[in-house]
Formats: sequence, structure tokens, C-alpha cells
Amino acid sequence: MEVVPAESNESKDLKTLFSFYSSYLWNRVVGFFPSSGSNFLGKISNLYRQAARAGYRSRRKCLPLPLPSNSLDSSLVMTEASRVYEVLEDILEHIFLNLHNIQKNLQFWQSRAEGSNARKMYFMIFERGPWAFIDGTVQLIRKCVAEGSSMQQLCHFASYHISERIDVLSCLKHALAIFLAQIYMEVDRFGEELFKDPDNSLPSLLVTINGLFSNLEASIGHLHAMSQSDSSLEESYSIPLLFEMLPKVNQEGSQWTDSEVRVAINLIYQNLRKLDSYISDLVAKHRKPRKITLNWIHYTCGAVGLSVCSMWVLRHSSLMGSSDIDRWIREARDSTVSFFNDHVEQPLLSIRDELFETFRKRHKGVMEPEEILLTSNSLHRMLLAFSEQTKGQKIPENASDQEMLEIVMARYEKELMHPIQNLLNGELARALLIQVQKLKLDIETAMLELDQILKANEINFAILAALPAFFLSLILLMLVRAWLKQDTRAEGRGRIARLQRRLLLVEVEKRIVQYQIYVDQGQEKEAQCMFGLVLYSLDRLYHAVERHAKATGEWQCLRQDIIDLGKPGLQTSYKLIVTSRMDRIYDCLLPSVKRQ
Repeated sequence: MEVVPAESNESKDLKTLFSFYSSYLWNRVVGFFPSSGSNFLGKISNLYRQAARAGYRSRRKCLPLPLPSNSLDSSLVMTEASRVYEVLEDILEHIFLNLHNIQKNLQFWQSRAEGSNARKMYFMIFERGPWAFIDGTVQLIRKCVAEGSSMQQLCHFASYHISERIDVLSCLKHALAIFLAQIYMEVDRFGEELFKDPDNSLPSLLVTINGLFSNLEASIGHLHAMSQSDSSLEESYSIPLLFEMLPKVNQEGSQWTDSEVRVAINLIYQNLRKLDSYISDLVAKHRKPRKITLNWIHYTCGAVGLSVCSMWVLRHSSLMGSSDIDRWIREARDSTVSFFNDHVEQPLLSIRDELFETFRKRHKGVMEPEEILLTSNSLHRMLLAFSEQTKGQKIPENASDQEMLEIVMARYEKELMHPIQNLLNGELARALLIQVQKLKLDIETAMLELDQILKANEINFAILAALPAFFLSLILLMLVRAWLKQDTRAEGRGRIARLQRRLLLVEVEKRIVQYQIYVDQGQEKEAQCMFGLVLYSLDRLYHAVERHAKATGEWQCLRQDIIDLGKPGLQTSYKLIVTSRMDRIYDCLLPSVKRQ
């Protein structure tokens, strides 16, 4: 009697365990679908992005710092100043990467904002994933039945959804651009001092960078508060950005020990990691939908079509007892072999034979030169005998056939006055036979020339037979070439990549002019933001032209021009002269037409 409860408990445990694992597997499967409420793919994306960024740092060099040219050859390389250089380069690199990530997402939302209301509603319903499609369709039908103006509300919601992300990303871009400009200007200001007196200038620079981090925290904290007050986002920002600050005992201008410098550098790296993590989370919540999410309808239709095709193939396969696929494969193979033999193998063999054997082993033609020579000699003797008999005198042996033929034609015209009589008793029949011999010679000569023409064009006919295979190979080669050169980024090759590099140069020039306008108007913050965007564009141009300029030997001059464009102290007029020279001189920035 005690066994039954034990079996009952075991069965209950098994049911509970089965239910637990069923729920767990179902949740994992649902988590793989792109949806607005699921953050599973977002976390994986963040982890992948952080890993890729860690690997990218080891091989990517950002826009060079505005340091004196002889600083790298000085004794500072083996001191703590070298670590400060590395910190500054890391700060610029992280800011450039974050700005690029923000810019890509911001461009997407700006393109959606420029679209029509219908395009915005289409995005809200059909380009945010299957769950958003179901939810949007249900809400649309519900509001249409209840209120009757659901389309207008959906349009307003789409505009608000897009503009909200544009505002957040624009504010973040503005804050990072100002921070980048301030860092770059401070490095430019401390450059000579770091080279001449590192013991006194390093603490000042580190304290200044600490203050810039504090300013960035305040600007992004305002963005954090604005995001917290927004109820449309799926998740709230519960943890604000708080940077580590230097102890107040370390005052600017005081002498620091090596340990204090290392502590300050480590604090900067901690702040940089916090900034990366915070920006990654912030951008991930406002990022553009992934490609699979944007095109989920196309992928779904493709999957359905592939399933239908698979079922159709299965029906005609040998697995279902049908021999259709085997027969089609044999027919396709036979057609391919026949096409290859007729348009590839045989024409190539014919061309080979024509090139290597035809001129050595020429087969007998329709007409040979010896036969024409016999006919010509026979006609000459006939003309000579007829002319001597008609004239009654000896004709020279070297007389031309044309002269003697004139004598024959004159006699022929005279004999035609009495054709019947002269046909029987005169020279009319003989003149006719001479003309027949002349016609035979002309025909044989024409046949010999035609035979020579045909023999000379045998290779052309063989090439003509191979043209279908040649054009097919050319089309395949063009498709492969287009696939290999489909990289349209500014770093790539081809006309589109060259155009992207020129557009980057135009962007640099426009932002330099806009920066000068803000400076003239006294708008300090806007000028700093624009200068940071100038540095961002120069960094992109730096990496876009590096490989191409090194290949053409222009890299040293072009690199120095790019560095000059980023120097805060140079006049705007000189920078515009530099951009004009870059557009006209360097091969990697020339238009495709001028380059040819």
C-alpha cells in the first residue's frame, strides 16, 4: 500500500519537470523572433558589438592627434606621457566609433521622417517585425471600429515614434561632438608643453580631461532625464551615467608622482568603459530595425515559396516514386554537353587546326591556279592564230590578249552582218568559241578568288560559332565582377566608392564653413559641436583614402593635408585651399571621368 503514493509522487515530479522544460523551450523559441518587446537579440547584438569593437581597436588607427612632429622621436616615448598619448588615442577612437554608430541610425530615422505619411504608416505596420504587425493591425481595426479616425492617429504616432528617436540620437551626437572637439583642442593646446615639460603639463591635461568627462556627464544626464520621462519606450533608463572623478587633493599645476598619473589614467579608462556601455544601451533602444526585421515580409514570402518549391520537388522526386527529376536532370545534362560540344569544344578545335595545321596541310580547293594557267595559255594561242589569219601577217608573241581580243571582236561584228552565211562559211563560229574560252577563263579566275576568300575566313567562321559561348562567359564574368565589387563603402573600389570619398570631402568642406559661421556669430557650443563633426568626417576620410593613397604613393602628402584640416589654429581660408587642392590633385579623390 505504500508503493502507490511513491509512484504518484514520481509521476507528479515528472509532469512538473516536463512542464518546466516545455515552458523553457517555448520561451527560448519565441525569443528568437524579432519583436519590439524582446531584447534577446539586442543583448546578443550588444555582446557581439563589444567583442567586435575590442578586436577592432587592435587594428584600427583613428585620426592622428595634433602633436608636434618630433614628439614621437623624443624621450617621452618610454615615460608616463606615452601612456597619456595612448589614452588620448583611445578616447578619440571610442568617440569616433560611437559617433559613427549614432550617425548610421540617425540617417535611417531622418530618411523615414522625410517620407510621406503613408510611408511612415507602412513602416509602423510592416517593417517592425511580425509581432508589431499583428499588434498594429489589431489596434488599427479596434480604433477604426471605435473611433473611425484610426489612420490619422496612426500617422501621428508614427511621426512621434520617428521624431523621438531623432531627438535622442541628435542630442547624443551633439554632446559627443562637443566632447570630441574639446578633447582635441586641449591636446592641441598642451601639445608643445607635453613635449617640453611633461612633469607639469601632464597633471594639467589629466585634470582638464576629468573636467570634460564631468561636463559630458551633465549633458548626457539631461538626455537621460528626458528619456526617463518618455513613456513610449519599451524600457526605462534606471541607471544614470556617473563618471569617476579625480580626488580634489590633486590640483592642477602640482607635481604628481607616477602612481598618481597611473591612477588618473585608470580612472579615464573606467569612465571610457562606462561611456561605451551607456551609449551602447542608449543607441540600442533607439537604433534602426535590423535588416531581417525590415524585410521580414519578403523573407516570410521567400520561405513560403521555398517550402512550396520543396514540396513540388519532393512530389517529382524518386522518394515519391516519380522519375521526373531524374529525367529532367539527364535532359539538362545532355543539353549542356551538346551546347558545350557545338559552341565551345568544336569551334576551339577548329580554330586550333586552322592556326597550326591549315597553312601546312591545305586540302585541294575547287579551282587550282594550274588549271587557270592552262586555260589562259589556250586562249592566248587561239587569239594569236585567229589574229594572224585575220590580218594575214605575223603577230608578235608578246602581244597582249586585250589587243588580239579587239581584233576578234572587230571580226565578230563584221561576221554578224550575214550570220547564217558566215556561220557556215565564215569565221563566226570560231569567234564565238574564242569568246566562250574567254568566259571560261573569267569564271575560273572568279572561282579561284572565291576559294581563297573562303579559305582565308575559315578561322572567322570558327570564331563565329564560338560567339554564343563567349558571350555567355562574358555575362557570367560581369556578374561575378559586380558581386565582388558590390562593396559601395568609401573604402572600397569602383566608381561608387570613389563618389563616396568625394562626398566625404564635400562634407568636410561644408562643416568647416559652418564652423566658421558659428565662430563669427559667437555661438561657442554650436561651433564646438561643428568642429567635432569636422573631426568625425576627417576620420572617415582618413580611413577611406589610406589604402588607395598608399598604393599610389600619395599617402604622406594626403595624410598631412588631412591633419592640417583638423588643426584648430589654422585659418578657414587656408583649410578651404587645402580641400580644393585635395579635390584636384590626389588620384583617390578624382572623379572617374578625369581619372580616365
